[in-house]
Amino acid sequence: MTIPIRKGQAPSPIDRQAFGERFRDAFADPAFEAERGAIARLEAIAWQAFDGGRKAPHTQKAGEGFADPDYELSLDWLATRARLQAAQARWADARTTPRALLVVCAARNDGTCPGEMSKTYRLMQLAQEVLKADGIETDVLDLSLMTSDYRRHIHPCKGCVSTAMPLCHWPCSCYPNHALGQTGDWMAEIYERWVSAHGVLLLTPVYWYQVTSPLKLMMDRLVCADGGNPDPTSTHGKKADEAKALELTGWPYPQHLAGRCYGVVVHGDVAGIEGVRRSLSDWLDWMGLIDAGPQSRLDRMIGYYEPYATSHEALDRDEAMQDEVRNVARALAHAIGDLRAGRLSQPDRGLERPRPK
Repeated sequence: MTIPIRKGQAPSPIDRQAFGERFRDAFADPAFEAERGAIARLEAIAWQAFDGGRKAPHTQKAGEGFADPDYELSLDWLATRARLQAAQARWADARTTPRALLVVCAARNDGTCPGEMSKTYRLMQLAQEVLKADGIETDVLDLSLMTSDYRRHIHPCKGCVSTAMPLCHWPCSCYPNHALGQTGDWMAEIYERWVSAHGVLLLTPVYWYQVTSPLKLMMDRLVCADGGNPDPTSTHGKKADEAKALELTGWPYPQHLAGRCYGVVVHGDVAGIEGVRRSLSDWLDWMGLIDAGPQSRLDRMIGYYEPYATSHEALDRDEAMQDEVRNVARALAHAIGDLRAGRLSQPDRGLERPRPK
């Protein structure tokens, strides 16, 4: 059965003039004026890469263990894959120190425009103290660095899974794309940090009734952890027709992060906390992670309808919430201990889904 590939949405690639204008935007500072000639030469090289579609300039044959050993795979992708395999081995080793990934999802920090740290970061510190006291190694992933670090990116998901699940590779192979200048993708590191964790704690404010934009970018790029294809040679890169055919043979939807436990802390100041907490819990459940109990899923208001200017003071006063966040961490620590000892209950483990996706 041949499934048609629908075309007609994408515009034609930009022309040489438009490319040059966009390229030179990065060098608008007058300090670059003395190097205009060198910049022009770099621009010509970058145009050749764009015009020729050189997504992955450094490749090697896939080799043994892949569907097509002769297919040229990106060295960037192979390096990320190797790190994930090593991280998974450490995760499964009973001798490894238990590890928790604490994800600070606010976009605010005091190193950029807001000029002040986020309340989310402070809540993370409360949880971190509890986990460390329980002998758990903590890894703090502060997504606000996207707003304050030089060229730190989480590039958006391109929606490969919506064409066919096997087109979505684990880890993601959409980036880096050198031809389009889509480089410096933080997700290559973030995948490894999720794989290394025995427990994950998400801490996030509510922005306009939803999760923050840095968190949503990370969530979308983690789609490859739930059903992603670990062998890009089986689709010869991004061959949509091959991916569709492969999916229709019966795709297993491997869950690459299943078996880890989680907690969630959501805070807001007016509305939206319950919906965000539910959506995050549903997302993590769907990927095969295990909640650490009812007290590990917290949503609370801080300074309900009070001024933003005094929100940190409102958090100072709310000692009950501070203790609730500590309880989230305690619950997660207990779950990690049970997980490592083989006592963590997963009643639905091993059940076959009649409609996998």
